Amino acid sequence: MNHQGKDCAADETAGATAELAAYVAGLGYESLPPAVVEKTRACVLDTLGCMLFGSTLPWTRIVADVAREEGGAAQALLVGGAERLSVPQAVLVNSTAGHGFELDDAHTRASMHAGSIAVAVALALSEWRGPVSGREFVTAIVAGYEAGLRVGITGAGQIFKRGFHSAAVCGVFVAAATAARLLGLDAVQTRHAFGIAGSMASGLMAAQEGAMVKRLHAGQAAKNGVTAALLARRGFTGITNVLEAPFGGFFSSMTERRDLGELTAGLGVKWETLALGFKPYATAGACHPALALLDALMAEHGLCADDIEGIAVECTTHCRDHVAWPYVPQGVASAQMNIYYALSVMALERAAMVAQFDESKLGDPRILAYMKRIRVDVDAAFDAMGNAFRYATRITLATRRGERLVRETLHRPGSPDAPLDAAQLSLKFEQLAGHVLDAGGRERLRAAVVSLECLPTLQPLIEALEIKS
Repeated sequence: MNHQGKDCAADETAGATAELAAYVAGLGYESLPPAVVEKTRACVLDTLGCMLFGSTLPWTRIVADVAREEGGAAQALLVGGAERLSVPQAVLVNSTAGHGFELDDAHTRASMHAGSIAVAVALALSEWRGPVSGREFVTAIVAGYEAGLRVGITGAGQIFKRGFHSAAVCGVFVAAATAARLLGLDAVQTRHAFGIAGSMASGLMAAQEGAMVKRLHAGQAAKNGVTAALLARRGFTGITNVLEAPFGGFFSSMTERRDLGELTAGLGVKWETLALGFKPYATAGACHPALALLDALMAEHGLCADDIEGIAVECTTHCRDHVAWPYVPQGVASAQMNIYYALSVMALERAAMVAQFDESKLGDPRILAYMKRIRVDVDAAFDAMGNAFRYATRITLATRRGERLVRETLHRPGSPDAPLDAAQLSLKFEQLAGHVLDAGGRERLRAAVVSLECLPTLQPLIEALEIKS
């Protein structure tokens, strides 16, 4: 039985947990390819837009109120204001804001939103630890992506099947890795940070059916990961083989099947950061392919909502189970995670962004009636293609003109296989950040992110996020 101190592990270098920790501890900016740095900048800007808008939402404000009541040192900024809380509290609030409206970045194979976690952690620790350069900031975020996304990939959809939210339970490793890199933890300390974080991993998928707690999943994962790294920095120990432990470890508890080789496959050669995608709609990613296909068919054939008699969706079992459950108006999250609601508002309003998920619309009789035109079934051929193609979708429209219009895609729109262009990303940032920043403020924030790796300190970025009344 392992105990504390130096006896916590017989071998501090063996196993996937140790290898991943050593990679995080040794990662340097000079090893990052230019494409990875460029992608990280794009992720940072997209995430900050999500955070700024998310800071205005009622669930984020409730989390901030609770954090404020707890008190503590004023160490790190709450994005979208001028107030500062302790690092763990700021991370909790900012990451909740980033994930607060289903718009943060997504990785298909990992089934994760990593940006709202990594960026929140890096911001808070950079301000508190300071001075931190832009290159250190970028490196820490990449460390979080590369380590945490591999944990998600290793679960390969099995985590979801057990009823856990991958972004929540795997997100603790994104946060721990990002924090470990910024705090300068060595390989052994980073391994303990992983061992502590993994023991705090939590998040249930039933939250998607209407509860505000879905918004908290990223924030809690980020806070737990930061706490784990801060504890490890002081010598607190964790489960040193947390990922590969055969009983009571992360994967042996969270999954039925897993390929532990995915944890370290391609480290330093294959960059999972490059596989991150951006969301064009304010819904669960499993809704996105059908939304894009419906939008394209309606535009191509000049259809309005009443021209369509029926919408048949064929997708994977994962997508059906995730988003095709009977819709009942019970909160914004429920609407955002439901394909019947999302397709109905796309048909009726030709959009699925912020305005379509306003509280006032959730029980709209016209939307509820339109859902009856939609059917969702599983295509076994899509399932057979494996986890990398779990967003494969086909839709068939039956029109009042007697047409049968069919279109399919193998990829989620916004993913690297079907990317958003620069103009689409820019418009998304403008729309979201515009809820908090004026045009000048948005331009200052853009300028700080564009020159991120050239910044000697993060001060210009932090100042651009600080809104003084």
